[in-house]
Amino acid sequence: MTRTEYENAAIETAAKALADAGPVYMVNMVRYREVAHYDAASDLPPCSGREAYFQRYAPAFNMAAQGEDFSVFWVGNVRGVLVGQDGEAWDDIVIVRYASFDVLRKILQNPAYEEQAAPHRRAALADWKFLVTTQPDLPR
Repeated sequence: MTRTEYENAAIETAAKALADAGPVYMVNMVRYREVAHYDAASDLPPCSGREAYFQRYAPAFNMAAQGEDFSVFWVGNVRGVLVGQDGEAWDDIVIVRYASFDVLRKILQNPAYEEQAAPHRRAALADWKFLVTTQPDLPR
């Protein structure tokens, strides 16, 4: 199974599990490349992975997501991992709120996302974890 097939299968499985979940918060744990790695055909000037993520990927994502109900909830710099895997290191955590998982799914499956945003994400990131969360009803 290719990475794209794996990602599509994961999206479909999550969509079924979260069909009636209401708002979801996507936690993006990201580690940037020192220099963004574009394919040889790219005519973009060199930049850091962080610059590619925030100056290229984020605006392209916003264009692909135009008209959808989402907002950036939190962006934070990771200053250390207190409990985690040996060698685990992240640069930033980005949390995005979507009105529903279906909203995220529509964005990720929009051809504009794959054509205009995803290449910047792939160029920018050395590693990435993408976790879906919902807000539970906590006991009082």
